[in-house]
Amino acid sequence: MKILVYPHDMAIGGSQLNAIELAAAVKGLGHEVVVYGQNGPLVDKVKELGLEFLPSPAVHRRPTPGIVRDLRRIVKKHGIDVVHAYEWPPSLEAALACTGKSPAVAVSTVMSMSVAPFIPKHLSLLVGTKQIADLESKFGRAHMGLLEPPVDTVLNSSEAQLDMSNFLAQVGADPEVFTVSIVSRLAHEMKLEGILYAIAAVEEMNKDAALQLVIAGDGPALEDVRTFAQRANSNLGVQRIFLVGELTDPRSAYDCADVSIGMGGSALRAMAFGLPLVVQGESGFWSLLSEESAPTFLWQGWYGAGPGAEDAVSRLVAILTPLLTDQHLRSELGSFARKLVVERYSLEQAALRQLQFYEEARSRPPMGVLALARHWGASSARFGRYKQQQLTARFLGNHSRDDFNAQPVLKSGTLPVVVRG
Repeated sequence: MKILVYPHDMAIGGSQLNAIELAAAVKGLGHEVVVYGQNGPLVDKVKELGLEFLPSPAVHRRPTPGIVRDLRRIVKKHGIDVVHAYEWPPSLEAALACTGKSPAVAVSTVMSMSVAPFIPKHLSLLVGTKQIADLESKFGRAHMGLLEPPVDTVLNSSEAQLDMSNFLAQVGADPEVFTVSIVSRLAHEMKLEGILYAIAAVEEMNKDAALQLVIAGDGPALEDVRTFAQRANSNLGVQRIFLVGELTDPRSAYDCADVSIGMGGSALRAMAFGLPLVVQGESGFWSLLSEESAPTFLWQGWYGAGPGAEDAVSRLVAILTPLLTDQHLRSELGSFARKLVVERYSLEQAALRQLQFYEEARSRPPMGVLALARHWGASSARFGRYKQQQLTARFLGNHSRDDFNAQPVLKSGTLPVVVRG
């Protein structure tokens, strides 16, 4: 097969890394794969993995007509069989490019915390959690699949023998001090709240014992995090919070830690390093990964919704304190985390499942013109309502910067507040 993989952008992020690493794994199984999109930091990763990168036209309003036309051109020129788009803007563009007499079939992966309802229902769709797959099937999507975020468990491993002591020294941290790490996009939605609570928790715990927090990442909330970190370090009279910026290769930021805090793909990469994991969510959610808590995350994803801001810091302190003093507990939890991610989230298994999904999509007979028109008509109507919601939100000043990733499916199993008629 000839496959074009189209991440939603080439900035460093979990969905993009999944797309690129899976693309390389599929190529390793004997298929021709190219990566398509805007230039960005991850283009170097694409080339490092031996993949060809095809730059797209400039992005304007999504879906961008120029990108749709360019995809059609590339499909014809390169004989592409499958256009695999990630998240909703590329999914719409890929679906439009492959509608009609195109020789290629479009498939979509959504790793966000909810699925845009205007992605056409006839499009073959992969999602990252059982809960979302179940809800989207009930919504009427006929061609659903589950592909949990994969992890390269060889590359992401303490066996990679990274020089974590040197990394800590380079960023100004003390290799001898107990270290908690967070590798995350510094976004206002979903991420910022928990990161600020973590800084406050580490500041509180330093009253009784020395520990440090390493935060790797960049994003629109950087200045908020920096201000809060500087205040905490000033209160302590010693630097215990370290902002190391965005790392093209963040493995050292995991491997340097005794404990990791994270959600989504970052949580899984921490597990691959055999680290005890504290799962971060919203509204003061914290949960230590263990045999008892794992089934919850296997259902809803590596995220949760908590009881609110009250006592959020003290709840995290209560989780971290035993880990600070009990090396046996850390070893036990880390071993469980590593075992779980190897058995369930390996990149090799995910690549095979993805290939099967491609074959299933290609084997389906073409949809009739009337049925296709109905699907696109319904999708267009939902998209119009979404745009109206966005305009209203901007007018009211509560527009979400992170779109559907900031509207997670709730633990109760309900859909986020998005028009889904």
